[in-house]
Amino acid sequence: MSRPISNRRAISGAQVRKAPAAKRAARPPAEQPGQPIALGDLSGILGYRLRRAQLWVFKDVNRRLARFELSPAQYSVLAVIAANPGINQLTIASALDIERAGLGRLVDRLVQQGLVTRIASVVHRRYYALHLTAAGRKLLDRVRPVIAEGEKALADRLGTAYDNVLQALSTFLED
Repeated sequence: MSRPISNRRAISGAQVRKAPAAKRAARPPAEQPGQPIALGDLSGILGYRLRRAQLWVFKDVNRRLARFELSPAQYSVLAVIAANPGINQLTIASALDIERAGLGRLVDRLVQQGLVTRIASVVHRRYYALHLTAAGRKLLDRVRPVIAEGEKALADRLGTAYDNVLQALSTFLED
């Protein structure tokens, strides 16, 4: 049996050596909040900038949809079903690039919330046709103006470049 060594403590059953106070104090301070850091090569990479834009948009959309207890993925599925009544889950998963299992769980939640119905397909025995319920249509009607406000905020942020960015990014809609 080993003796406990000073400056050690048990964390999750493992022995971890605690740094002496002098060494802890000598470490560089954590990043200063609000201080910009150099991005190096990242600042000139379009993919990085697109990712930053996506993060900004998703944060904004999440904030806007929170009052409806709806996620961006749920909104997307509702919008696709509204535009394509009777669509099946496999087609939605392909169009939105969502894993089939994940989409299945998402649709299950929408069905449980009374926003979507599944009707057995008369064409393909293993598929279900998806339709919005009256509550689903009503919710989507309330959400659309809120999403439009977010799109306007994005357009305001991009200014005159908005239409060009929208056009340029449309090349990725069919991939």
